[in-house]
Amino acid sequence: MPRARPQPELADLPPLPAATAAVVDAFLDHHWSETGASRNTLSAYRQDLAGLGRWLAGRGLGLDQLDRAGLYDYLAARLTAGYQPRSNARLLSCLRRFSRWQLRQGRIQADPTALVEAPKPARGLPRAPGEADVEALLAAPDVDTPLGLRDRAMLELMYGTGLRVSELVGLRLDQANLRQGVLRVVGKGDKERLLPIGEEAAHWLQRYLSGSRPVLARHPGEPALFLNARGGGLTRQAFWQFVKRHALAAGIDTALSPHGLRHAFATHLLNHGADLRVLQLLLGHASLSTTQIYTLVAREGLKRLHAAHHPRG
Repeated sequence: MPRARPQPELADLPPLPAATAAVVDAFLDHHWSETGASRNTLSAYRQDLAGLGRWLAGRGLGLDQLDRAGLYDYLAARLTAGYQPRSNARLLSCLRRFSRWQLRQGRIQADPTALVEAPKPARGLPRAPGEADVEALLAAPDVDTPLGLRDRAMLELMYGTGLRVSELVGLRLDQANLRQGVLRVVGKGDKERLLPIGEEAAHWLQRYLSGSRPVLARHPGEPALFLNARGGGLTRQAFWQFVKRHALAAGIDTALSPHGLRHAFATHLLNHGADLRVLQLLLGHASLSTTQIYTLVAREGLKRLHAAHHPRG
């Protein structure tokens, strides 16, 4: 029986073998054609499979040689390296799909993910800024400048509609219909939904379209709704950078996540009596259980108010 190879550290792995990369590409092409998975999902799957492929290469193995014991070893190595249970749960979901595809291709005889339970991540509550902090953030951009007016319009639109950051920066000019007061959004899994644009968000979006976007536009026919200083579309990273800059200028000392305004949209609507089913549709959640976490956020806020103001709190 050959002697077991020592497990390589995750930080010191060999390059991904070309043959393994080709198998990963073939699987992702198949998965996209079968499910229409989003670019972000495909990118995450590629990263997960490449990481496993490099780890296996360090042990002299290929992806078709992974067994259940090896999978447990890899999951344990990731936990030791600091990966969170949520990340390992996503990896296992990817591997289940990949293993089923390998079985159909005849590349493996047994599914290494069978009987392997996904780690259950702790369900943390999303952090939502309070209404006063949101008002301060919205007022922070200098709307007398093209970029400041753009920032104000983006912040108002995200807070007013609950868009994901990726949905916000990915908006095209033809997706906003101010005459009808709706926004056509393509979300996760290429699912489309119509969102109402409130009066305040519509006001700032109209000001941006008439006073700022024509100044920023450098390329005729640019489809992106929100433009950067060079006239192209914005990235999620760029949006997050200017949110942090405006939060600092507004004196907001609470931590803001990239989706902070989306969380604020959901939490503040619930605090003011919104129906959970309606909120699910607005947020684009496939499952109501995902939306229900915001009821916990609202409940925690009510507890804090009670403790701070009730004589027996």
